[in-house]
Amino acid sequence: MHDSSLIYGLHIFSPEYCAKYFLSLSSFFEDHFAILRNGIKQRRTSWQDGVLGTNCPIPPGSSWTYKFQTKDQIGTYNYFPSTAMHRAAGGFGGFNIASRSVISIPYPIPVAEFTLLISDWYKAGHQALKQNLDQGKALPVPDALLINGLSKVASFTGEKGKTYKFRISNVGISTSINFRIQGHTLTLVEVEGSHTMQEVYESLDVHVGQSVTVLVKLNCAVKDYFIVASSRFTKPIFTTTALLRYAGSNTPPSLPLPIGPTYHVHWSMKQARTIRLNLTANAARPNPQGSFHYGTINVVKTFVFANTAEKINGKLRYAVNGISYVDPSTPLKLADWYNIPGVFSLNSMKTTPVNTPAVLGTSVVGTELHDFVEIVFQNNENTIQSWHLSGTSFYVAGYGDNVWNPSMRKRYNLLDAVSRHTVQVYPTAWTAIYVSLDNKGMWNLRSAIWPRRYLGQQLYVRVWNNERSLFTETDPPPNILFCGLAKRP
Repeated sequence: MHDSSLIYGLHIFSPEYCAKYFLSLSSFFEDHFAILRNGIKQRRTSWQDGVLGTNCPIPPGSSWTYKFQTKDQIGTYNYFPSTAMHRAAGGFGGFNIASRSVISIPYPIPVAEFTLLISDWYKAGHQALKQNLDQGKALPVPDALLINGLSKVASFTGEKGKTYKFRISNVGISTSINFRIQGHTLTLVEVEGSHTMQEVYESLDVHVGQSVTVLVKLNCAVKDYFIVASSRFTKPIFTTTALLRYAGSNTPPSLPLPIGPTYHVHWSMKQARTIRLNLTANAARPNPQGSFHYGTINVVKTFVFANTAEKINGKLRYAVNGISYVDPSTPLKLADWYNIPGVFSLNSMKTTPVNTPAVLGTSVVGTELHDFVEIVFQNNENTIQSWHLSGTSFYVAGYGDNVWNPSMRKRYNLLDAVSRHTVQVYPTAWTAIYVSLDNKGMWNLRSAIWPRRYLGQQLYVRVWNNERSLFTETDPPPNILFCGLAKRP
């Protein structure tokens, strides 16, 4: 068993949306590792993305510094290790970016804010989980859920009559959760950098890799109340609690816990459709979010990506359109920049589902800078999926059951779909997104469910043009690490 007290990292708070960061890391793992900032767009510099397709990992016992800018972003994010199954050992934390003082936010400023990182937890350590996967076995359900990495009950204190901001992230490796606060409602105000319509919820589903921000007004009797997170789509259902404490309270919370949904797939899909963009609000920029009319832009490419669970060489692997991704020893970005042959073949995978057995490979799809593309995630399995795209955010145009076909586009939300970086795909269902590829680089499109990503459910999107300009992409950083076939010039 590993100690859950070790898994919780520091919170990072940016007082200005364009602050420059120097994140210095020392390797505390016994093997190579890297850290990614989940949802931070890394404008013009996929060099700093912290995944093996762009970075050589940090060797054991050494340090490395990521240099990046949180440009054109506000909102609730997080960071965690991206290599192997290190994420299960922890090292994660919140990464919150405030709006610039000159840009108004579409709600009264709360008295204070709290960051809640909710994760699933396994008694087995990250090495045992990795060994299990390497042997071709699926991971079992987790042993518990944790809030802020604590085995004891976390508590958050506020004053009656005041409003507080709760930043909630699902930093687990495999489990969707439902979040609720006893006796209180949740007013959704932001999702992964987008200000939303301020719908009021009794509870909210937050899938693996996702973040939401809610306002909670303390308008009940002065006492303690349960904060509850429970697992979704699992048997058994796991539940963890924290405390919302009113200042001056001497009364403990009372049972029963507020009831949340358990399986209820269509309940979750219906709720997801209510999360919409606030078109008149600003985000990181002074112009309204609705000034970008994504629903009127011509789509230049459509990709349909279907996930599958298959056996390759007798072992479980996960694949996308028949390719189960394998990291080459040389990062894709270094191979691309330094013209190193034999590392990957551009467009070697089909961009629509296939009916042939899956094979191992290194999937990279090619796009042009400023392409506006449609991506459909097709899930023919009976499990929930969660997909993340690095380097950008996307508009969640639609959800639907069964198999997607072009006629489903008439169901799309072409007006006020929320823009985010991670989206769920329900069992035997599809999710469609629109994305403007305005960030040049090599970007990871991956399952946010870490065992699936580790065993191949990922690919890379190469966003490219032939112009060599610092306005579109920076040169490699001076401290770049080299590995595999990539050697320092």
